[in-house]
Amino acid sequence: MIATMARITFAFVLLMVSSPATVHAQDVPGIEICTVEKTMERRTSCLQSNVDFLQKTITKLTTDHQQKVDAANRQIEALKGAVVSLQKVVSDMQAEQKKAAAPAAKDAAPAAKDAAPAKDGAK
Repeated sequence: MIATMARITFAFVLLMVSSPATVHAQDVPGIEICTVEKTMERRTSCLQSNVDFLQKTITKLTTDHQQKVDAANRQIEALKGAVVSLQKVVSDMQAEQKKAAAPAAKDAAPAAKDAAPAKDGAK
C-alpha cells in the first residue's frame, strides 16, 4: 500500500517537473491603456488594436440588436394577424346577436299592444 502511494507521488512529481515552468500569456482582446507605451510604433499598434476591438464589438452588437428587432417585428406582425382575426370573430358574433335580437323584439312589440291599459284608479 505504501509502495503504491510512493509510486503515485513519484509519478505526480515527475509530471510536475517535466511540465514547462514558464507559461506564456495569452492576448485577451479588450481595451488597453496605450499611454504607457514608450515608442511610437508600439503606441500606434496598441491604439489600432483598441480600434479593431471596438469595431468588432460594435459590429457584433449591431448584428445582435438587428436580429432582436427582426424577431420583434415578426412577432408584431403575428399579433396584428391575431387581432384582425379576433376582430372578425367579434363582429360576426355581434351580427348574429343583432339577428337573434331583431325577431324577439318584433314578437314582444305586438304583445304589448294587445295588453289592456292599466287603470289609474288603483291607489
